[in-house]
Amino acid sequence: MISKVITGKSFAGCCRYVCRKEDHVKILHVNGVREANPKDMAADFEDNRRRLPNKHRAVFHGILSFHPSDRVTESRMTLIACQYLDRLKITDTQFTIVKHSDKAHQHLHIIANLVNMKGIAISDSWLGLRGKKVAQALTLEHGLKIAQGRTPKLTPPARGSEEAVKEEIFSTIATALVLCKSFAHLENVLAHCRIDIMYKRNGKGEAAGISFRKGKYAFKGSDIHRNFSFAGFQKRFGGERVDVVRRVKRSRGLGL
Repeated sequence: MISKVITGKSFAGCCRYVCRKEDHVKILHVNGVREANPKDMAADFEDNRRRLPNKHRAVFHGILSFHPSDRVTESRMTLIACQYLDRLKITDTQFTIVKHSDKAHQHLHIIANLVNMKGIAISDSWLGLRGKKVAQALTLEHGLKIAQGRTPKLTPPARGSEEAVKEEIFSTIATALVLCKSFAHLENVLAHCRIDIMYKRNGKGEAAGISFRKGKYAFKGSDIHRNFSFAGFQKRFGGERVDVVRRVKRSRGLGL
């Protein structure tokens, strides 16, 4: 799932744009605004914005795009959109969630007022970056397919190839690291994505290497990315040691 955030000044223009393709638009949920037509919706947003006249860029327009292979129910889309707003701290305010079906991938448009119901400004600091991180976390939590780039694309035909699996493992780890603060946490998240972590131990029984396996393919961490070596993860996780008795597995035939 990919997040894109736009902030602007005109609720009228934003509502008109989001609702323009009537045959491909469905309003899933509204809070504090009318949904009958874009004009009424924009008027309700604007009425509340006037409570803070000096807040000129009060329009939050978030776009959540799902991978084409994901088929997400409308109720789940609504839940994800609400969680997305909550984690961005866009709360106690007007918003609307609109589903578009004019492209191969499902996607949502979320309009929210950055002036809340009490007439207080909601911070727009680093919204774009924060939106990407929140979307990455929600992708993992909801077991969705990790989409690449600005527009989600179908996996190329050779998706079962070694290189395609390697790329998938890289993308999953990179996304997981937004959430994970320890080896144990990383193991749990990757297990949910059917990726196994294997550790190589040295003569003292200490973990000294790491590899990742999905299906019939396995790769050294450093072969996936230079930061995904065992030393790289230790540095990221503050020098945490792995419980070799419980969790370290001898990796054979993996080139560790």
